[in-house]
Amino acid sequence: MSSWAPFLTVFITACSLALIVTPLAGRLGLRYGIVDRPGGRRHHRGVVSRLGGVAMYLGFTVAVLVSLPIRSRLPPGPLGPDPKEMTRLTAVLLGSAFIFVFGLVDDRRELSPRVLYLGQTIAALIAIAGLVFIERVMNPFTNELTVFPWPLVLGFTLFWYVGMMNTVNFLDGLDGLAAGVAAITAAVLTVHMLREGQYSVALLPLALLGATLGFLPYNFHPARVFMGSCGALFLGFALAALSLVAGARVATVLLVVGIPILDVAWQIFSRLRRGRSISQGDRGHLHFRLLDLGLSQRQIVGLYWGFSAAFGVLALVLSSRLYKLIAIVGLGVAALIVLSILSRDRQPQ
Repeated sequence: MSSWAPFLTVFITACSLALIVTPLAGRLGLRYGIVDRPGGRRHHRGVVSRLGGVAMYLGFTVAVLVSLPIRSRLPPGPLGPDPKEMTRLTAVLLGSAFIFVFGLVDDRRELSPRVLYLGQTIAALIAIAGLVFIERVMNPFTNELTVFPWPLVLGFTLFWYVGMMNTVNFLDGLDGLAAGVAAITAAVLTVHMLREGQYSVALLPLALLGATLGFLPYNFHPARVFMGSCGALFLGFALAALSLVAGARVATVLLVVGIPILDVAWQIFSRLRRGRSISQGDRGHLHFRLLDLGLSQRQIVGLYWGFSAAFGVLALVLSSRLYKLIAIVGLGVAALIVLSILSRDRQPQ
């Protein structure tokens, strides 16, 4: 078997399955009334199915399962075989399955914010139980390894998972936006893991890349199907887990998804300052503000994709952890300045 065959098999399986299942899932959503209608923050035309996430989840999961018998043919990582790799893989699959089903229930029943946070926490705990957590990081100033005590491991990891799931969920406001950013993040993680010699682990973000790319043709503006909560929560969990499954790659993901994360943090701060619930939706998010300023959906999505791709390349090029930290801080300051200016121009509706 060619050395590239396992990677092509995983990618083609995920992508082709998502391409096939997305229109079928769209029709199921219309049939059972799991749809979005125009109004509020949504300015789309007509009734659109919310079950696109089914295709991404199935594409990712089936591709990962297909990879199981061929993973042993790949060279071991630089530190040799990892005896806990299957434990982590199982945790990723179980956590993904749980949050996907939980998202399906939300798409059908519209769960309260508290229940949603509870479901996200349970998914995170499943991953933590399977050893997919933030345990140690390299100090960018001293290049020394810092090992966290267990209470901090639990706190940091829960915050990371819940934060990523909500970031993707809030980002899913324009056609193709969340899926495209997730695809770019998955591509960056794949390249990073391949470069580090973590070949078997690289199959996971590669499967996610294929699933998102198979879904995007139906989700790009004007969208024929939305990913719904089942898709957004699954993508957020998957990105959070895959950034940790082969050692913490938090800085890399922060660079790629930095603008959406800061936008969510800014909206939380803004809503608390105005005495609103942080779960109350409005048009205060950056992508909605840009839309209200006259940019088209495709222009805004293109800008987000461009920034994510540019900072993804930067994350791959920068070898110094200190330089990555400087880039993250610089990105944060610039994004907060832009958000502050836009907030003064127009208050969220």
